[in-house]
Amino acid sequence: MPKLRQLSQREESILSLLKKFDFLTRDQIRFYFGLGKKRNTNRVLNGLSDYLNSIRDFSQSVYYLNKIGREYVGCEKVRKKSSNVQHYIMRNEFYFYNSCPSDWKNEIKVSDGHSTVIVDAMYSKLETTHFLEVDNLQPMSENRIKAKRYLELFQNGLLAEELGHFPTLVWLTTSELRRMQLKELCKDLPVCQVYLYDEIKE
Repeated sequence: MPKLRQLSQREESILSLLKKFDFLTRDQIRFYFGLGKKRNTNRVLNGLSDYLNSIRDFSQSVYYLNKIGREYVGCEKVRKKSSNVQHYIMRNEFYFYNSCPSDWKNEIKVSDGHSTVIVDAMYSKLETTHFLEVDNLQPMSENRIKAKRYLELFQNGLLAEELGHFPTLVWLTTSELRRMQLKELCKDLPVCQVYLYDEIKE
């Protein structure tokens, strides 16, 4: 086991952010902490190599906590390299695109006692609750099931009664065709917005 040193406040903050968001690209970390050029970001992250694992995703590295890093920040959730990493990266990119909402929460179970859905992320914007769903090339049949559950939540009326309004449903997807399909699936909801990943990337 490596001999660990006292981390700076910024280094501890990087580990804490990874605890909250599971996987972050180098550029996402650079953007959030204002680390300047990529060379400086690489230096900071190399200094945390005892606490992090990294994988290569497209053109840059993606970081997540290793066993030592999880212990340092009290994180019980174990993340490993998988085909689902891009899903997290897309979700996190939308967090940055929305100026890092202070009430952002990931993977929230929402139920009105009749219908239940696991929301990829929930946040507020303009005093309105927003539900984010990330569509990273998953079968459209899965999206259809989720859209049906949102419609049930809307029709039951209990969620809107509790919040004072029905949340805005936001999808983040990967192609214009999928955007059109998602809009069609959600046409009976009060408000549904669909963004392309390429539109929101920094």
